[in-house]
Amino acid sequence: METTISIKHAIEQIVKEKGIDRNVVIDAMEQAVLTAANKKYRNTRDLEARYNPDTGEVELFEFVTVVEEVQDSYKEIDLEEAREIDPEVEVGDSLGEKLDASGFTRIAAQTAKQVIIQKVREAERETIFNEYSDRQWEIITGMVRRFEKGELLVDLGRAEAVLPSKEQMPREVYRPGDRIRAIITEIRMTTKGPQIILSRTHPSMLAKLFEAEVPEIAEGIVEINAVVRDPGSRAKVAVSSNDRDIDPVGACVGMRGARVQNVVSELRGEKIDIIPWSEDIARFACNALSPAQVSKVFVDEDNRSLEIIVADDQLSLAIGKRGQNVSLAARLTGCRIDIKSESKVADEVEAQEFSSYDGTGTAGDDEEETVETAVEPEVSEVSEVSEVSDTAVDEKTAEKQAE
Repeated sequence: METTISIKHAIEQIVKEKGIDRNVVIDAMEQAVLTAANKKYRNTRDLEARYNPDTGEVELFEFVTVVEEVQDSYKEIDLEEAREIDPEVEVGDSLGEKLDASGFTRIAAQTAKQVIIQKVREAERETIFNEYSDRQWEIITGMVRRFEKGELLVDLGRAEAVLPSKEQMPREVYRPGDRIRAIITEIRMTTKGPQIILSRTHPSMLAKLFEAEVPEIAEGIVEINAVVRDPGSRAKVAVSSNDRDIDPVGACVGMRGARVQNVVSELRGEKIDIIPWSEDIARFACNALSPAQVSKVFVDEDNRSLEIIVADDQLSLAIGKRGQNVSLAARLTGCRIDIKSESKVADEVEAQEFSSYDGTGTAGDDEEETVETAVEPEVSEVSEVSEVSDTAVDEKTAEKQAE
């Protein structure tokens, strides 16, 4: 009776503490008893272990095959002897007999224990792997445990995760016991169990933070179309709305900037530019270079490149510190971006005008020829020209009237 209670209690305790399926634990118990029995009988018998839920015992059975002439006394039984046990048995049938499982030696019991431990450990690893596989690209909160070779080991409760050094935010410092939020980017099964890889620099981390802060994104009304980051410094997020009455940028910013400020605080002050998405690459490029104001955009669709003209006082703003603004804009649009100031473009046009004058013809002819030569090379290299300001349109109209 005591053994029965002990086995039942052990199964219930393992299921509760480890969160493992009950059938997995029972299977481990059966396998443990069978392994111990095979070791005792040196694998000479056909044995089978079954858990009896009514009695709470793991019962051991020995099976023999009914034959006319016995050649292996451990696995065969003659027909006459078999019919003493079961009168209706025939040759070829299998007979089972329950054995006393209490006579195992100490070594056999230790073997059973090791099998149970191994089975439970494997089942626990499989359960953790399956649980976190479904949570990939989800933000999770954990507690910092320790550092190992630059990597941050994070306790997630039932599992331990790794935050590699390259996935850590610059200038962030954590101590053991600190709480940390990161996104799960990968789950790998290793010989030591499941390995969970975290990141705080991945663009999806920023997207998921906005999804948590902005109900319109969670509901699918506002969509995040693209995200690029220079982790710890600056990021750009392109958003669009499926409802004309909802401003996607305003929804992400929130009342008095409350929503975006919560995201900025989580990322330790990383500046975030929220811009409207557009299928028009020229318009999208102008938005991507925000807060700089763009005068003209020349689009070369074949080479996926853009030539952007800005006012002289907007040039440094468009390029950004160490080229950061234009670099993020190029990654966001997926195009190569070349930025020029209006004065530089004017100097280039003037240089072309002088180089095209050959000293012949009248002044009027020279002037007309100069204008045509200066404009054609710029236009012939692009497949599309998009104007992005009223000023630029007026200048183009004036040139045509001059011609």
